Parts: sequence; C-alpha cells; structure tokens
Amino acid sequence: MKHVLAAICAILALTTTAAAVEVAAPSAVLMEKETGQVLFAKDEHAKLEPASVTKVMTLLLVMEAIDSGQLSYDTVVTASAHACSMGGSQIWLKENEQMTVDEMLKAVCVVSANDCAVALAEAVSGSEEAFVEKMNQRAAELGMADTTFRNATGLPAEGHVTSAHDIALMSRELILNHPDIRNYTTIWMDTLRDGESQLVNTNRLVRYYEGATGLKTGSTDSALYCLSGTAERDGMELIAVIMKDATSAQRFADAQTLLNYGFATYTLVNAAPETPLAPVPVSLGTQATVQPVLGDGAALLLEKAQAGDLQQTVSLPESVDAPVAVGDPLGTLTVTSGGETVAEIPLLAGEEVPRITYGQMLLRVLKMAFLSA
Repeated sequence: MKHVLAAICAILALTTTAAAVEVAAPSAVLMEKETGQVLFAKDEHAKLEPASVTKVMTLLLVMEAIDSGQLSYDTVVTASAHACSMGGSQIWLKENEQMTVDEMLKAVCVVSANDCAVALAEAVSGSEEAFVEKMNQRAAELGMADTTFRNATGLPAEGHVTSAHDIALMSRELILNHPDIRNYTTIWMDTLRDGESQLVNTNRLVRYYEGATGLKTGSTDSALYCLSGTAERDGMELIAVIMKDATSAQRFADAQTLLNYGFATYTLVNAAPETPLAPVPVSLGTQATVQPVLGDGAALLLEKAQAGDLQQTVSLPESVDAPVAVGDPLGTLTVTSGGETVAEIPLLAGEEVPRITYGQMLLRVLKMAFLSA
C-alpha cells in the first residue's frame, strides 16, 4: 500500500509540474529515452498526419536491415522509376542512378529526401507496398495503436495517420537501439554527388540547440508542421514530439520548451549497488553459492530534488534451495529519497545452479570422508 501511495504522489507531482509547461501545438509528448517515461503529454493519442516524421519508421527498418546483415552501409542501391517519381522534398534521383545506403541515409536524415526513402524501402522489401506492410507490422510490435502507414515517406495519403505518443515510441526505438543514426541526424550541412548536391538539415535544433541529436521534421499543407526532436545532456536523452503546429518556427520553439523543461527538472540516475553484491548460499546445489545481479529498472528517472538524497537497501535471503535458474528472483535493491521509496529493483540469479544428484552427493560425502581420514 505504501508503494501504491508513493506512486500516486509521484504521478500527482508530475502532473502538477508539467501543467506549468505550455506549448502551442495541439498535440505533443516529451519522453525520456532510457526508461520510456512520459514527462509531458498533450492530447498525445490524437490521430494526425505525421508528414515526413513518418520516415522515423523508414529509418528504423533500414537500420534493422543493416543490423541483420540484409544491407550494409556500402550496399549500392539503384533508383527505380517509382522512387524517382516522388514529389516533395527530394534530391532529384534519376532512374537507374546508383547511391550507397550510406549516401541515401544521409539524404533522408538531412533533407528528408522522399526519393531516397522509397529507394531504401525497395532495397529492404522489394517494393514500397511490401515495405509499408512491414512498417505497420513493426508499429504493432511497438504498441503504436494509433498508427496506420500508407507509404514510406509521409506524403499525403488517405488514412495515413499516427499520434505524438506513437512517434515517441518509434523514435525511442530508433535512437535507443540504433545510436549510429546520429551520424546522419546530427549533420547540419554536407554534400552528395562529389559536392554537386548541397544538403542543409531541415531540423534547426541540430545547429541551435545544445545537445541536439536529431531527429526528423515533417510538413505538408494538411499536416502543418511536425517534429520529433531529440537532445542529450548529462547522459539523459529526451524526445520531444510536436504535431500540427501552425508554423515551422513554432514547432522548434515548442520542442525547445519541452526539452528545456525536461533537462531542468529531471535527471537520469544509475542505481548500481554501492558495494558488490554478496553471493547467496545454495542448499543442495552443484555449487555452494549463486551470484545475484541487478535486474531491469536500474536506470531511474528522478526529479533533481529527489536525486540529491538517495539511499540504498539490499535485501537478499540467507540461502536458497537448488535448482536455481538464471534470472530467478533472489532479492530486492530498494532506493529511497527522503524516506520515500522511489524504486524497487529486482536482484536476480546471474548463473544456473542445478540441484545435486544422489550420485554427486554420495561422491561428495566420500570425498569429505577421505579428506578427514
């Protein structure tokens, strides 16, 4: 009951603090990358057109294809007639023009090139249609319940919608598990085609906001101005999603408002044990002890006022009975601040300890008898 009340108080405190933050955008979210905790939300599940912020999912699937070995950064992609037919932002690919995945990723991240986004989609799945199926499947896996993709670019299409909440989810997945995307999203100016094509990032935060790491802008006449803006300071990375702002300048101002609030109010703390965890004795095991390890939840997002007075308590049993499997719960690391519990992190078995067999037990008894003789 005490922990439930503490959680309720924390939620009320967060709501009260976040209520003081105001953005002009009708829909917005601020999320912390490591924990996935939402720090601010405004009509975050409204289904709206994302414009080119769609490409966060396109980039995620391309990076996953690279990780799986399906593609490499040096893979040469040949532009199809379909890819070259895209309107909107592009680098004017010509049919059968060839570029590497590396070059096309740069074009997508820096200038939101629709032609390169489709060419990469075709390289992954063979066609844009097949790629879109994969986009929607991945969205479902990530819990993006507000999302339906119709294309790989975000160009206007009936029923192509998502939400600020869902954009934060896919943005988190991209930057958490594919940090190399920063090699592209942090570029302010660059070139392609041996310097013939000039690139300037559509995301002004990259140049003007301290710690900016990306991520993706988007705008159409119907979607208005959208942004998934990411930034990192003092080891904490935040994701600010802005939907349907009235002007380009306003989306960046709103994103900065959210990011400033997050960095000013919160800090990320690693709740590692202050001293090494002692092994726990094992009864009737093939070895005498099992080593506990820290489970999930060691990254704590706290208000800065809480983080200044942290204390830890380790609770482990005197012994456990074999068999012990890797990941079995052994105890708890409790973190408190000012007497209030802020986290209870499981301590798990870091190794397997099978139960000793009768034959092994007999051998052990004989060995002990022989040594004592």
